[in-house]
Amino acid sequence: MQFVAFDAPYLERLQSGDARTEQHFAAYFGELIRLKLRSRLSSKEAIEDVRQETFVRVLALVRVKDGIKQPERLGALVNSVCNHVLLEHYRAHRRTDSSLDEEPERAFIDERVNVSGLFEVDETERVVRKILGDLPERDRRLLQAVLLEERDKDEVCAELGLSRDYLRVLVHRAKQSFKSSYLKRLGKSNPGEPGP
Repeated sequence: MQFVAFDAPYLERLQSGDARTEQHFAAYFGELIRLKLRSRLSSKEAIEDVRQETFVRVLALVRVKDGIKQPERLGALVNSVCNHVLLEHYRAHRRTDSSLDEEPERAFIDERVNVSGLFEVDETERVVRKILGDLPERDRRLLQAVLLEERDKDEVCAELGLSRDYLRVLVHRAKQSFKSSYLKRLGKSNPGEPGP
C-alpha cells in the first residue's frame, strides 16, 4: 500500500463529490480500517458495519463548510472517528447481550464506592500528565500518537517522515524516558528494585 499525504486540493475534490477521489478515499481508508478492526472485531459483518459508519460520518464532516481545517490531518480524523464508532459498537453489543439477562448489568455493578481507589487513580493521572508534559516534545508527540490516540503507525510514519523501524526505535526510547521519569517520581531507581 502506498501512503498518501493529504492536501487541500484532495480535500476539495472529496468535498465536491469527485468520483475518483471518493473511490480512492474508500479504497485507501477501507484497507487501513479493516487492518485496524481485524484484531478487535470477530465478524466480517461487524467490521463492515463499523467501516461504513466511519465513512458516513467522515464524509459528512468533509462536506460541512469549514468542517475540516487541516487536510493533512484527514488520516487522524478517520482514525478518531473509527475509534468512536468502534466504542459505540461495543456498547450496543454489550446492551444487546445484557438484555437477555434477567437483571442486566446489575450483577456487574459494585455499588460500593472505593474513595481511596478514586484518589489513587486521580493522582496517577496527574503524575502521568505531568511526566508527559516534562518529556521532550518529540517523545511526547510520539507517545500520544502511538499509545494514547492509537493512531495507525504507518500514518504516523508518513506524517513525521520516518521509516517503520525508526519509529519503533523512537517509541521505545520515548517509553524508556517516560518509564525512567515515572520510576524516579515513585522513588525507584531501577525497575527491579522495591520502592521506599
